[in-house]
Amino acid sequence: MKRSYFYSGDLRLSYLDYGGDGKPVLLLLHGHFGNARTFTKVAESLKDWHVYALDQRGHGWSDHADSDHYTREDYIHDIEQFSSQVIVEDNQMVILGHSLGGVNAYQFTARNGDKVRSLIIEDIGAEINDDLSFASFFPDTAPTLEALSDIIRSFGIEDPRYFLESAYEDETGWHFRFDKNNLPVSQESLNGNWWDDLLATDCPMLLLHGKYSHVTNADHIREIADKRPNTTYYIFDNSGHGIHYDETEHFIEVVSDFLRDMTKGY
Repeated sequence: MKRSYFYSGDLRLSYLDYGGDGKPVLLLLHGHFGNARTFTKVAESLKDWHVYALDQRGHGWSDHADSDHYTREDYIHDIEQFSSQVIVEDNQMVILGHSLGGVNAYQFTARNGDKVRSLIIEDIGAEINDDLSFASFFPDTAPTLEALSDIIRSFGIEDPRYFLESAYEDETGWHFRFDKNNLPVSQESLNGNWWDDLLATDCPMLLLHGKYSHVTNADHIREIADKRPNTTYYIFDNSGHGIHYDETEHFIEVVSDFLRDMTKGY
């Protein structure tokens, strides 16, 4: 695994390259509050793929943008720049996106269908209405990692692991790498009805849904599969919104089965 950087406009963005030159490309896109490392177990298990994972703007080791530049087009432009600057393999890629990353994946594909072979969308749909305003109330600094964990729990988040993956320490204490003040703005841009983008393509798509998700529901996932050609779904009975955390091994198994079909004829 190697960390590298590229530029999208004035922003310096980070990505992880898990290796695999000459193999088909899989791009992993995390959700809000996450970073590229969230998919490490998944990436390391997929030996037949050249796996990349992007730290999307305002997350991980990537630069933060100003509040006017967390729009849908900004995120899509970042993926376009990544694709043109970094990916050297002469083939279509598969994109796996969680939440924010899932919408970015299918909206990028709606505009760049010739670059995408198939999509794996983790627990997000076509109609989105969520509120991340609580993020701006996270502290800038906490004295210990335990204190940071306790603060996250005080917002009603029972399992803080996903957030703590973006924590870091310096001489002043513990902080978050994600742009906590502008993630509510990013979510506002993400909210909306995106059926047109989702139905604009017909490449193979696998929808993954956690039964206990607070973000979408099984009826909506089934509706997408009914309306969009070449679309299947899988429901994880013991997961919430973060399936790759809650049922990691099962997640890898389901994703691997889908990807196995994508390598045929490569």
